[in-house]
Amino acid sequence: MTRLHLLPERHLVSRIGWLRAAVLGANDGIVSTASLIIGVAAASAKPGDILIAGAAGLVAGAMSMAAGEYVSVSSQSDTESADLARERAELAGNIEAEIAELAGIYIKRGVDAVTADTVARQLMAKDALAAHAHDELGISDMTTARPVQAALTSAATFTTGAALPLAIVILAPASLLVLIEAVASLLFLALLGAIGARAGGAPVLTATLRVTFWGALAMALTAGIGNLVGTAV
Repeated sequence: MTRLHLLPERHLVSRIGWLRAAVLGANDGIVSTASLIIGVAAASAKPGDILIAGAAGLVAGAMSMAAGEYVSVSSQSDTESADLARERAELAGNIEAEIAELAGIYIKRGVDAVTADTVARQLMAKDALAAHAHDELGISDMTTARPVQAALTSAATFTTGAALPLAIVILAPASLLVLIEAVASLLFLALLGAIGARAGGAPVLTATLRVTFWGALAMALTAGIGNLVGTAV
């Protein structure tokens, strides 16, 4: 048995569909809910009102994330389906032209003409549409659009992310709510950035700093607006 069979390769790109939706959902859950809570708290609202606002933000945000992900990823799926239908029609028309087209792709990648033609014919003999989908259109099983998966993942991770800053409202004393909320939420974001980077094989420090910076900026802006509104009212 070869070493390749003993140690099969595992590529992280296979996680891209659910990982993107998961990180986006959790990040948005923490940032939007914490920012909402901090903004309302900065306006000198009562703890009960802050909790209601946070809970409403959690439900509305989770539904919005699910709907948004489903619609956007469905659009990608529709485009992929349209391209595949067009390719299927082309394959039914002039097969030799499609072989030459596929061989041309391999030639541009550095394969000699004879080998490229042989490979194109062998791949198309097995599954012509799959060969063109992968090498001409860039569509594969690992990266294909999955609307339902993206919607459910985003909704679930948004809810999880939003639950963390919402729990702070219940646990933290009212006098220190804004400070504790901000610090705890930034720690949550830093942990999320590190976990997401780790799962995707990306640099942990860069991802952590990036997500923490934008989270801090969002909270600072909403706190400022909340304070202005509270003073005006």
